[in-house]
Amino acid sequence: MGQEGARVSVWDQTRDWLTQPNRWSWSDPAGIPYRTLEHLGFSALSLAVAAVLTIPPAMWLAHYRKGALLASSVVNIGRAIPSFGLIILVWYLASRWELNTSFWPLLVSLVALALPPLFTNAYAGVVSVDAETVDAARGTGFTEGRIMRSIELPLALPVMLAGARVAFLQLIATVAIGAIVNDGGGLGRYIVDGFAQGAGGYGEILGGGIAVVVLALLCEGAFGLITRFAVPKGLAAQARATR
Repeated sequence: MGQEGARVSVWDQTRDWLTQPNRWSWSDPAGIPYRTLEHLGFSALSLAVAAVLTIPPAMWLAHYRKGALLASSVVNIGRAIPSFGLIILVWYLASRWELNTSFWPLLVSLVALALPPLFTNAYAGVVSVDAETVDAARGTGFTEGRIMRSIELPLALPVMLAGARVAFLQLIATVAIGAIVNDGGGLGRYIVDGFAQGAGGYGEILGGGIAVVVLALLCEGAFGLITRFAVPKGLAAQARATR
């Protein structure tokens, strides 16, 4: 009976927290929409920086069939990196170098976490392009740069978007963890602040956790739509057939 009462109490706390007047404000830092935009902004910025740093060299290496060992190493290193440990390490270095610890530790950590899936999928996508198609384009006078832009990039796009989806969902989860060292922290701010309140913050913890899960599911669906409209139907069908 006592455990059931505790569960009811947590749900009551969550309901009260969700129904507070400023909880759905777009301009108040206490509002879920405000924190959601902050969460998405950090994740999108990190993904964009990682893509700029990673996709061009990955495509170049794959085009010339170099760097297979590097691609394999990137995968293994990426799987071994603990997200929380990396954030704490970069926060410590930033504090020693007197950098902005509210921004750089989380951004650098997120970019580092996004690099492996973006690199490996871009490399794998270009390598999987039919060599005869590339040779035919080369035989018609296409330069190597044009082959990469006009042939390999469109054909590798389904695999690249799959890597971006994996990376972005990982970033969504890690931004929440990063609230521990970041004054913003997106939706993870609720979880950290809830723990700081003890038993009285269980409703905020649960509400923040639900918000992160819902955001991740919406982003998963959004990437499905992006893939549907960005990838030509013929390529999408071919990609499904090869799975």
